[in-house]
Amino acid sequence: MCQYSCEDGFATDWHLVHLGSRAVGGAGLVIAEATAVTADGRISPSDLGIWTDNHIAPLARVASFVRAQGAVAGIQIAHAGRKASTAAPWLGGATLKANGGGWTPVAPSAIPFKDADAPPSELSVAEIQGVVEAFKQAAVRALEAGFQVLEIHGAHGYLAHEFLSPLSNHRVDQYGGSYENRIRFTLEAVQAVRSVWPESLPLFLRISATDWVEGGWTIEDSVELARRVKPVGVDLIDCSSGAMVPYAKISPVPGFQVPFAERIRRDADILTGAVGLITEPAQADAIVRSGQADLVLLAREFLRDPYWALRTAKQLGAQQAAPVQYQRAW
Repeated sequence: MCQYSCEDGFATDWHLVHLGSRAVGGAGLVIAEATAVTADGRISPSDLGIWTDNHIAPLARVASFVRAQGAVAGIQIAHAGRKASTAAPWLGGATLKANGGGWTPVAPSAIPFKDADAPPSELSVAEIQGVVEAFKQAAVRALEAGFQVLEIHGAHGYLAHEFLSPLSNHRVDQYGGSYENRIRFTLEAVQAVRSVWPESLPLFLRISATDWVEGGWTIEDSVELARRVKPVGVDLIDCSSGAMVPYAKISPVPGFQVPFAERIRRDADILTGAVGLITEPAQADAIVRSGQADLVLLAREFLRDPYWALRTAKQLGAQQAAPVQYQRAW
């Protein structure tokens, strides 16, 4: 979950305490927020970043503490594409202009997310290749910082998703048009990252399994993408959905995205993670036990309760020891 609490992309004490608390609270895997691979790939000026070597040291401090609590330290690397250069949510979330602390976003095509926004700058082929290289270098830095799981953010209307969806990709070159062309950027990013990310460490890919809009990206497209990325190094598909266009109609109910994880797991024969309105211990347990997904990823529930995993273990009768400093409470 983005914290919008950085300056120039640097992790702070907030990130140490925020992510460290979830590790103390018993989470098996703690994934840092969408971390920008380029400065103009940030969602907001306050986003976490990993586009320079100077970003490594404060991230390493976080990863080291998470590992010391017995959790696995993960990080999500991302580029916001046309959804970049916005204010933090509590500041209204509006698009920021260059003279107001923002910058001109880049995208596969010069199509804004909202009609009222100025069009983003369409990436040239050379610029696309530069972003692919930025993902690769971000993976190098994440490894040096001590992270053990890496996730490429290809969901929620950000850059990789913008290439995938025909709603946002109107290119006529090798990165647009046909399905094979629209998935090219994602495949190249995966291959570049996997060339430097050790085979012994997991690589996740987060996707929006559907745009929830006619003529957009579909669950069938996602199944085929999962089939294509598995042989080039993706170990698990993190199955979210939506956020490509502001007019999509979604009716969220508890576990509404779990069927995407279940289908991709079955039809593409790849590990999947389930997300979305998963809040109850028995609900999470049933998803994994029934084979709908291989793991459950929680976000807002962990914002509400950093010790959700410890509480869940106690309710389900599992063996999960609290830190010795907290055992008198458990």
